[in-house]
Amino acid sequence: MAAARDLRRRFGAATARWGITPSQSRALRIVLAADDPIRLSALAERLHIVPRSATEVVDGLEGHGLVARQPDPADRRAVCVVATEEGVRLGRKIDRARQEAADEFLAVLPDGERESLRQILVRLTDDSLR
Repeated sequence: MAAARDLRRRFGAATARWGITPSQSRALRIVLAADDPIRLSALAERLHIVPRSATEVVDGLEGHGLVARQPDPADRRAVCVVATEEGVRLGRKIDRARQEAADEFLAVLPDGERESLRQILVRLTDDSLR
């Protein structure tokens, strides 16, 4: 748990330089990973938060010019979220910063131990093994 807290702290510091909270960063990553514009309700589900909270997160991202809302073509009552060009650019920067923070955190481990840790974590998080 201490390792996870330290990584979260490092990731939070990495995103703070752009004025983005960790929850906004997660939401942006989900929007960027979606093949199509993602419904606000689906984003809330993926973030494991209530739709009202997802609205607040998207409001923050929209305020930074990183995402835009658009009507869902399949259901005019629903709203979709799509990344802007600036959102795509910042998403890449955040990914690099998160990777650098993780690399710095894991730098104390020799390559063999890093690979062993990776294999263990993959096994522990593999849903097919449960």
